[in-house]
Amino acid sequence: MKPVGPIPAGYEAIEGELAIGGRRVSDLVAEAGRTPLFVYSRAHLDARVAELRAALPARVGLNYAVKANPHLAVIGHMEPLVDGFDIASSGELGLCLTLGIDPARISFAGPGKRDDELEAAIAVGVTLNCESEGEAARALAIGQRVGKAPRMAIRVNPSFEMKGSGMKMGGGAKQFGVDAERVPALARAVIAQGAEWRGLHIFTGSQTLSADAIIEAQANVLELAANLADAIGHGLPKLNMGGGLGIPYFPGDTPVDLPRVGAALAERVAHLPPALADTELCMELGRYLVGEAGVYLTRVIDRKTSHGVTYLVTDGGLHHQLAASGNFGTVVRRNYPSAIATHYGAEPTEEVSIVGCLCTPLDRLADNVAMPHADVGDLVAVFCAGAYGASASPSAFLGHGPAAEILV
Repeated sequence: MKPVGPIPAGYEAIEGELAIGGRRVSDLVAEAGRTPLFVYSRAHLDARVAELRAALPARVGLNYAVKANPHLAVIGHMEPLVDGFDIASSGELGLCLTLGIDPARISFAGPGKRDDELEAAIAVGVTLNCESEGEAARALAIGQRVGKAPRMAIRVNPSFEMKGSGMKMGGGAKQFGVDAERVPALARAVIAQGAEWRGLHIFTGSQTLSADAIIEAQANVLELAANLADAIGHGLPKLNMGGGLGIPYFPGDTPVDLPRVGAALAERVAHLPPALADTELCMELGRYLVGEAGVYLTRVIDRKTSHGVTYLVTDGGLHHQLAASGNFGTVVRRNYPSAIATHYGAEPTEEVSIVGCLCTPLDRLADNVAMPHADVGDLVAVFCAGAYGASASPSAFLGHGPAAEILV
């Protein structure tokens, strides 16, 4: 028997069913009209932002990384809660503009921006986090052609990484950003050619649960930014410090000690070097803001036994929840937090494996877990589904199509 990961706080049972936003999951499925279904909780989103605001120094703003969850209702709910938005495509830019988000609040990162994407961003006044000298040259040429000075920051590839990071975004050779030693020359060049200078973006890693690692990375980022600002010889309007805060997914994971991270950052911010005295600071967070606010609901459509193993076969699977299936960068597959949503809180009575409907043995949602008895028609909940779920999974695989999504 294998354990499941920790279910996030804030979920309750009503009449023996999982409830989200004060409503039973069966009612939410009825409203959506079908399963599989992603449900995103406004209350969880609000609580997470409030928790961050309370822990971080007031000077440090919050940016939402849209790639974590680009569902239009989620972006719209985040709009009044955060200070800015970080996008990674013109598609995400279009979503933000549809919602009326001020382009001045948006920054655009990514190592392969096409010319049409650069032009669209320049035209509306989005900040480009340039990832190479070649991209900067293309942006400047486009700006000259359309008669508008591009707003430009530089994404830095630092020489250090975030220790314990689930996905390292800095240190050594990377497709992301400009190597730190080449940043001053590039910054001086774009300023000299008429760009509106917007500062630096330094992202070192993601999905880190260690407060010590986060504190060390933030100290290194601030030190590097100050040194680069001095070398550039111009003020640094803004510093995007990246994020990296992780959420518990697996057995044994513990939450980030956010108050400790906030206290250490407050101490650093209170004693910034002169080069950063007037710099706007922000953290870029995606998974940490929205991950625990999402639940994936899928219905049991068959119950079968094979060589003594009981399988609950659902109408969902890896085509919606690639990460939960263990096929999104996980070396050793471990069980995400999950439950029988229609018997939520009931004592386990059997050991089962929960699988999806696809014709591949990779389509697994939970292996050998203890659950209350579930029959055809019961609902399975997979938690921590608010980030890198619907939009980061191969929904076209085998033609089953995307899941429904609602915000409650």
